[in-house]
Amino acid sequence: MLSVLTTIALIIIGVLLFLLIIFFHEGGHFIAAKKSGVQVNEFSLGMGPKIISFKKGETQYSLRLLPIGGYCAMEGEDEESDNPRAFNNAKVWKRMIIIIAGAVMNILLGFIMMFAIVVQSPEYSSTTVAGFSEVAFSANSGLQKGDKFTKINNYSINTSQDMSFAIATIKCQKVDGSTVTIYKEDCTLNLCAFYGELYSDEDFAKNKKQLDKVYKILTEGVSKINAAKTKAEADKLYKECFNKMKLASGKMDYKIPEIKERKTRQRFTTDAEVIRDGKNIELKNLQFYTYLKSKDDKEPSVSIDFYVEPIKKTFGTVIEQTGAQTVSTIRMVWSSIIGLIQGQFSFKDISGPVGAASAITQVASEGLKTGFGDAVNNILYVMMIITVNLGIFNMLPFPALDGGRFLFLLIEAIFRKPIPRKVEKIVNAVGLILLLGFMAVITFKDVFQLIWK
Repeated sequence: MLSVLTTIALIIIGVLLFLLIIFFHEGGHFIAAKKSGVQVNEFSLGMGPKIISFKKGETQYSLRLLPIGGYCAMEGEDEESDNPRAFNNAKVWKRMIIIIAGAVMNILLGFIMMFAIVVQSPEYSSTTVAGFSEVAFSANSGLQKGDKFTKINNYSINTSQDMSFAIATIKCQKVDGSTVTIYKEDCTLNLCAFYGELYSDEDFAKNKKQLDKVYKILTEGVSKINAAKTKAEADKLYKECFNKMKLASGKMDYKIPEIKERKTRQRFTTDAEVIRDGKNIELKNLQFYTYLKSKDDKEPSVSIDFYVEPIKKTFGTVIEQTGAQTVSTIRMVWSSIIGLIQGQFSFKDISGPVGAASAITQVASEGLKTGFGDAVNNILYVMMIITVNLGIFNMLPFPALDGGRFLFLLIEAIFRKPIPRKVEKIVNAVGLILLLGFMAVITFKDVFQLIWK
């Protein structure tokens, strides 16, 4: 019963947050219109049949049944009007502010949501390497402790979110399997596999002091292997470390695995730039931990294989991180749109309302594993991305979007002559049909993926 109530509560929170996004967007148009002296006929939150409706002054305020949108209906917005307070009769710069205000409010809401997330953290992640995991491919391919990232895969790095996004968008490729880098990776993987077996042995793991001793030998050995310049040096260090681990664990009969070389390997590899000892350093073919999630997976996944230095929480860093992470989200959304146009992302990477709802459900379920608050924060984070996404997407110069209307107004401002209303209607109608068709296809794809995944 409690699980059902928790799920219902999370759904309600998700719906309310989505309505908040709509409210901020349409509220931006509403406030800008009112301040510009434009008559607003109706302000509606939601679509479909009315639940509540009342009139105050000249404006009808409505709450409608379906929480899938909303609108701010202005006099003379879509038709000619002789009313001096009609949208079409307002000065062009005022109309431009009214149109862009929705997107601005979406970004502002994103900042507020980000603040709500950031303020809860005890500390923040920097972009400076503090250390490496035992299976760090990046350590074997040139990255060092103290390096501060400035670029990964030609993407500027200012926050930890930039870093995560840049690494997540690296393409996996085949690399030469005979290099010293790959050899060192195999050495460290085998050592970690041996430690993993010891850790999984219930009887052995009971002796924490002995297990800690083996782990210390492992980390020291891996660090030396990472710094090796040749395969011979790496192999020598690998066998020395293995023998020390065997001796410390008492598993002297354990056979040391031979390193088997292959012509090619799959690796997430890219170029990067870091600041090292005050100097800009370019790292070529930097590799990140590449693995298969399960034996059945054909496509490998990438993981960040290093740790970063923390940033102490103060009033200043809370505000700084809120602003920086919001900007990072804006950049991430914009880069995703550009990547989609350039073919970096495929059709399957695009999601509509159904896909967004599915993502919210997944992050909420994941958060519930550690607590209700974490589930709410996960939903809040996804909603933050959605509101920023909505703001940016709406300002794309495409017909029927706010950006398309803004473009018409910009043309009017430049040439001192408005686009003929008939032309604008036809262009927007075509754009709307294309958008609805695109959304229908995306929705069908999302539903299909939910059914057949």
